[in-house]
Amino acid sequence: MRRIWAAVTTAAVAATVLTGCGLSSDDRSDDTAAKVAAATGEVKGKVSLQTWALKPKFTAYVQGVIDGFRQRYPGVEVEWLDQPGDGYSAKVLSQAAAGTLPDVVNLPPDFALPLARQSLLLDVAKADPKLAEEYVAGGVDAYRFAGQDGTFGYPWYLNTDVNYWNSELLSRNGLDPKNLPGTLDELIAQARTMKEKSGGSTYLMSRKPGLGDLVNAGVKVMADDGRSFTFNTPEAAALLDKYRAAYKDGLLPNDVLTNTYAGNSKLFNAGTAAWTTGGGNFISSLATDNPTLAPKMLSSPAMGTPPLYVQGLSIPKSTKNPAAAVALARWVTSAENQARFAQLTSIFPSTKASAGDPFFSRSDGTNAGDAKVVAFTSLAKAKILQPVQVDDAMSTVINQQIALAISGDTSSKQALDTAVERCNQLLKG
Repeated sequence: MRRIWAAVTTAAVAATVLTGCGLSSDDRSDDTAAKVAAATGEVKGKVSLQTWALKPKFTAYVQGVIDGFRQRYPGVEVEWLDQPGDGYSAKVLSQAAAGTLPDVVNLPPDFALPLARQSLLLDVAKADPKLAEEYVAGGVDAYRFAGQDGTFGYPWYLNTDVNYWNSELLSRNGLDPKNLPGTLDELIAQARTMKEKSGGSTYLMSRKPGLGDLVNAGVKVMADDGRSFTFNTPEAAALLDKYRAAYKDGLLPNDVLTNTYAGNSKLFNAGTAAWTTGGGNFISSLATDNPTLAPKMLSSPAMGTPPLYVQGLSIPKSTKNPAAAVALARWVTSAENQARFAQLTSIFPSTKASAGDPFFSRSDGTNAGDAKVVAFTSLAKAKILQPVQVDDAMSTVINQQIALAISGDTSSKQALDTAVERCNQLLKG
């Protein structure tokens, strides 16, 4: 899975830092009702926008968006702040602790969560009742957090994963490129055929499962209140058992469970694996690095619920100009402005109105064009599969326990029990 943005600091660390700064929901009056009411007022005065690492590559684009906003609302003054990619999380936390967050802030859900927990963000669904009507459901849901009442961001630009297949390797090893697997059982069955035909030199399966796979198996990963993990279920154990059997039968690379594993994408690029996942523009980017492989690639929708990757714009409660802040967030995330952005880089818009844009919804007849359409149409049902509460330490624990289960060093149930216990400790700590 790929993001077009930098890795984020964990929500657990963020919450700890905020608390350590002495900032909590009790330190400031909750004037949500007043801010919501004010958000419907006249758009005028000064308003600030903070983005994340868009300069200098997208300076002209963002400035054009700002100029358009000023033309629509004459007299409004917009201050654009762009923060470097490195250290952005620390910068946001510092601004939050000092009470100096800009009026509109670029926050992925991971960053918005700790601020929402501290009651620092405006419930934009109350300030803008049309939010759920005009933006894709998964994008809106990404800013609704377990245990928190409200929606704390406008979804901005999105991405998702689709399946990519090497048609040449499929055909060479007894598989039909027109009959691609759509379920885990079908994938395992075809992986077995590939192993037998290739003598074990080529793999169809080349990654171990993660929390997203458990979600797609119907496993409830986290409790409704967001205070505990719950993925140690019989269904989760059954899924790991399937992978363990596949690994034992040599359907996955021997080193897939190790820290030195090259990775699914690298094996695909090298022609050793016939399946990988990637964003909707993966073929176009690969054409530069591996022009002989790109024409052989086929795409298909992700198995189960497609994963969703989101960037969004949040509005702090501390804004002194809620009307301009809401108007600016809506303007930046409008279908027209997002479409212009998407033509400059590998992202997809978050508005429902974009569904009628032929740039996204119609293929040009190439395999790259087909993949883009597959990805875009998948966004209508895409969701964040891994809870934003999962931090790096939790991911390490989960990956280690899954590896132990698949290798057979422990039972799947025991591995899941251990992972849940340790992750719950980290969540409370």
